[in-house]
Amino acid sequence: MINRQKNLIVIITIVFALFGVIYLSSKLNIINISGIYDNNQNVAFAQFQSSKEKLNDDITSSRKNIITETVKNVSPAIVGINVIEIREYKDPFFSFFDDPFFQRFFGNRGTYSQEVKGLGSGYIISPDGYIVTNDHVAGNATKITITLTDGRQFDAKLIGTDSASDICLLKIEGDDLPFVKLGNSDDVIIGEWVIALGNPFGLFELNDKPTVTVGVISATGMNLDAINNRYYLNMIQTDASINGGNSGGPLVNGEGEVIGMNTLIFTAGNNTGNIGLGFAIPINKVKRIVEELKEKGSIDRNFEIGMRIQTIDEGIAKYYHLKSAKGVIVTKVYPNTPAERGGIEVGDIIIEVEGYKINNENTIFSVFYEFRTGQTITLKIIRDEKELTKQMKLVKG
Repeated sequence: MINRQKNLIVIITIVFALFGVIYLSSKLNIINISGIYDNNQNVAFAQFQSSKEKLNDDITSSRKNIITETVKNVSPAIVGINVIEIREYKDPFFSFFDDPFFQRFFGNRGTYSQEVKGLGSGYIISPDGYIVTNDHVAGNATKITITLTDGRQFDAKLIGTDSASDICLLKIEGDDLPFVKLGNSDDVIIGEWVIALGNPFGLFELNDKPTVTVGVISATGMNLDAINNRYYLNMIQTDASINGGNSGGPLVNGEGEVIGMNTLIFTAGNNTGNIGLGFAIPINKVKRIVEELKEKGSIDRNFEIGMRIQTIDEGIAKYYHLKSAKGVIVTKVYPNTPAERGGIEVGDIIIEVEGYKINNENTIFSVFYEFRTGQTITLKIIRDEKELTKQMKLVKG
């Protein structure tokens, strides 16, 4: 009995001793029980960091899309344009000082000249420094300064300009300059994404880089009324924001190709800001004009037509039993002219010229500015309620 009690006491003592050793070991980190949890936390933290880095990479990759890559590739070839132009103004008191009595004292004050500063955008089309912009930006300038995205500035030479098409060709002296890739405006898709780059409000001069706006192709083949004897035919419409100073900048597709030149906007009433109605000259037209300007410095439209016309109104349309009040009626044909030799007669209704639908006088004037001396064109007319086709060769006047 006594031996059993002794054995029980020994066992209890050993158990308590073991518990004591374990307790002291845990406190002294001899047996690091908590280390198991530390290792798990390290693994979990490493996995979290890896996931976070992958997420950041995914976000960065998603941010680098076709638009950002296009802007990165095209931007170096965009230029800011500053011009000085001498403009003639009529003295508001001209009628008063036109009196010979006052001219004895004040001289002839009919007109006066003034320096006017302007700005716009452009894009380099070749490594040797040819630059395209609008005629209304630089066509009448006496001094033209070009600013590149690297901050360099150049004096530009006016190679040639065409007011009728609103296209101007400049040149700066340089080698291996960045330049844009010219696309094919006949392949433009309505609804495709496009990017407008340029120098709105002169911001380029402050930052040495173009401003970027994005939109879609809203329409193609848009014929607009003439503005200051500039004719806008077959224009590309976009809702990419175009503002003052953007004129002459490129409209670029998702492949980084220039498909048009940003030129004008429509505004609402007194609002001069963008309302999503911007228009660009198709790049195929720009390419044709630029080649002629390179070669000759101007566009040869020294031809005569030899007829007078009048816009069709509702009264004329009703009298001639026309389906709509569109087209022009010939009111006079001059002898020995392309019109007479082409078989055009008084009373003919011209509804189409070389594939262009004729709405009114403005349209037909715009269309004829597309042609060159020596070219033979096809006209579709209505005579005696029948459609006829006529050929007209444009010869020098």
